[in-house]
Amino acid sequence: MGEQSQGFSIKNWAVDDRPREKLLRKGKLALSDSELIAILIGSGNRKETAVELSKRILASTQNNLSELGKLSVNQLCKFNGIGEAKAITIIAALELGRRRRLENALERTKITSSRSVFELMQPIIGELPHEEFWIIYLNNSNKVIDKLQLSKGGITGTLVDVRLTLKKALELGAVSLILAHNHPSGTLKPSMADKNLTQKLKTASESLDIKVLDHIIVTEMSYFSFADEAIL
Repeated sequence: MGEQSQGFSIKNWAVDDRPREKLLRKGKLALSDSELIAILIGSGNRKETAVELSKRILASTQNNLSELGKLSVNQLCKFNGIGEAKAITIIAALELGRRRRLENALERTKITSSRSVFELMQPIIGELPHEEFWIIYLNNSNKVIDKLQLSKGGITGTLVDVRLTLKKALELGAVSLILAHNHPSGTLKPSMADKNLTQKLKTASESLDIKVLDHIIVTEMSYFSFADEAIL
């Protein structure tokens, strides 16, 4: 048993096969996702190396890092060799990655297309298990002045405060708005409530010479643009 346990130790691997050494010698891009996770957890269990354990964890999420980032400490601890400390390390690392994406999106403050709206809002609402409705306020150069969450948990006309939306627009000196909300189900088809709310906000905004440029439905991997589909 001692020889078997020793054989699973990364210390016995060729230098180029050890994740830490491989990163030092060849750079971070040379490592697979499982090798990067193996560096985080440090060791596997009595039957698996850290890399093999990491591959099994990734396989449980169809090798999707976004899905891996949604796992809880308890879910990760179900894997033999993953304790609370290792689970927290994985969760913290993936959360840092998510926040890095968010910071990169915020640097792109000028809205040039529906795609740029998706890139701005996906890190904020794209992976949420519930619906949220947001307003993006723009100046006359289509640069983002501010964003405001108007509702959480569902999309109906009664949940969205039109007066608050326009009051904020006037305070900021915004000349245009973009509406955005997420569909946790993954469907990109707008509901009748989505369409009615869009028209309600568009009509109210026009009375103050503020334009509603688009309404974007965001999912984890894609988006739907009212403007692109000519239904605004």
